[in-house]
Amino acid sequence: TSLPPAPVKFGEENPNEPVFISGEIPYTSPFFLETTSEAFVMLEDETGFIHRDKEFVFPLNSQVIGPVELINDKTLNYQLELPAIPQGTLSDLDHDEISERGVQVFAIAYWSNTWGGPFLEPRDGQGWSTAYASTITDPDQDYEITGGTLVIWSPDDQQEFPSGFGDDGLLFTDDDPVVSVPPGYSLVDLNVEPFHIYKEAQPKIDLVEGAIEVSDYSNLTYKEAFDALFDKVSVEYPFTKDKGIDWQAIYDQFEPEIDHARTPESFFLALHDFSLSIPDGHIGIRFNDTVGQIFFERYGGSFGMILTELSDGRVIVSQIFPDTPATKEGITPGTEIIKWNDKPIDEAISETISFFGPYSTKHTERLEQLVFLTRVPPNAKVDLVIKEPNSNDPKNIALQSIIEYDSLFAAIPTLSEDRLALPIEGKILEEDNLGYIKINSFSEDYNLTAQLWDRYINELIDADIDGIILDLRVNGGGNSELANDIAGYFFEKEITISQSSYYNHKTGEFEVREPKATIKPGPKYFDKPIAVLISPYCVSACEGFSYALSLRNNTIIAGHYPTAGAYGEVGRGQYDLPDDFSMQFPTGRSEKPDGSLLIEGKGVIPDVLVPITESSALGLEDTVLNAAIKVLLDEIG
Repeated sequence: TSLPPAPVKFGEENPNEPVFISGEIPYTSPFFLETTSEAFVMLEDETGFIHRDKEFVFPLNSQVIGPVELINDKTLNYQLELPAIPQGTLSDLDHDEISERGVQVFAIAYWSNTWGGPFLEPRDGQGWSTAYASTITDPDQDYEITGGTLVIWSPDDQQEFPSGFGDDGLLFTDDDPVVSVPPGYSLVDLNVEPFHIYKEAQPKIDLVEGAIEVSDYSNLTYKEAFDALFDKVSVEYPFTKDKGIDWQAIYDQFEPEIDHARTPESFFLALHDFSLSIPDGHIGIRFNDTVGQIFFERYGGSFGMILTELSDGRVIVSQIFPDTPATKEGITPGTEIIKWNDKPIDEAISETISFFGPYSTKHTERLEQLVFLTRVPPNAKVDLVIKEPNSNDPKNIALQSIIEYDSLFAAIPTLSEDRLALPIEGKILEEDNLGYIKINSFSEDYNLTAQLWDRYINELIDADIDGIILDLRVNGGGNSELANDIAGYFFEKEITISQSSYYNHKTGEFEVREPKATIKPGPKYFDKPIAVLISPYCVSACEGFSYALSLRNNTIIAGHYPTAGAYGEVGRGQYDLPDDFSMQFPTGRSEKPDGSLLIEGKGVIPDVLVPITESSALGLEDTVLNAAIKVLLDEIG
């Protein structure tokens, strides 16, 4: 066997030989720091891109990593020491008929570890980086590398590397012009042609955020910002046909309101009205001080009670709070509300506009209309007709609101989450020999989530339990890849579950982007029956997870309602607007492999639709859990 090449040593003879790279990682995405742990930069082997292999597994020996450090709320710093002889993949890139040793090609990329040890495994990521890397990629060209900086290493002075993109405009294809490169490391600036291939001992190379960079219109006028937002959203919004959106009519309706806005308050109210015109739960405006003040003025008052609509059509008080108008008027849990300000309760609910809209489904909207029926300005009065428990006689009462938020936080589960709760919690239901795992989020610390999942699922498998209940009733979603990896523990064979289409600015069409979403079998396989508990507060990635599990033969989906039905992709749909406002809109359409719409506007439908009874509304029993246990035990036999 031949000896490995000797390294090109930094020193007097080679003062410019690259040995250490540093730089900044700018970020604008609101999701960037929320979920990652064990973050690092890596000398990323680009063989995946060279062969356009999006499932390329980064060789373990090639993974040279370096530390990152947060320096402010928009930037990280990184450092990376180059090894004397890297262990990446050699690629012959001169496209002649002579087989040569070739060069190793790398990008510098930001990564974080989710599964297993400190280095990347296939579940952490494959292919090549499309964001937070030293390279620039084009999502409209299937993430072709179109610019940025590469790091290459040549074993000798006999190797060649492309000096340009060639006539086809693509890198590493047959028409690339090539030039000889020196031994050792070189840096390749792809932003000029011919490419600038050079050596520098300690270069500074900043990484590029890529397509998920927030669209920043914050320095424009209200009208200019709205027009820029509208121009982008109206072509990139993926559900225009599915929802029958008439963008010109929407613009004609709301442009005058925007044009007349002169204050942050009036600008927000115009944006809010605009957002409510599109039934999509992923559209939203983030809270700031202005929004908080408007909310207080319009909805800061309440009466200290929570209402629940039962499956038989009645609306009852399901919870009251001490020292509030409701308790002072003698309202107790179980009290039926018949009229609200002289309107039948059903009509009053239907006419209520939820501040937290829009929604992708009517059943989700209805739940929060019920919440906002009780949200009024402080000191507002309301006349009610009620029927007390165990009484058939209607009674007229009047309430005056106080400043009160406890009922709001208790009524909407996502507002009352325990901040100290772990993303996954589990136990064994000893009496039934069933496992119970509550997955609270797919958007918390990914590494912690993965470790907790591994611990609970392995313990339950070792305990030889007969089935598992997965409680997803309050899970706001997050990372779909993480959710799919967890789902892999319930599948014996790989399955394709969905694909996503995005607007392509080059073709003017929505196109499916590869790879399609798949579930690959996990390191352990649980083949026994499972029950999945859902609600309208199972949103986005949680819904995809529920849907994927429903494809098993022995899965039961149980709930009072379907899931939220909000299943667009929003990572690329972030917008900064004037006066510290920001909005998000979906840009990706999730589809079944046959191209039909998946989940959006409908939700995941329960196999076992559990009625909302007075007993369940009052918290006397968890009827969804009990129904799931019963059906699961019947399935087990």
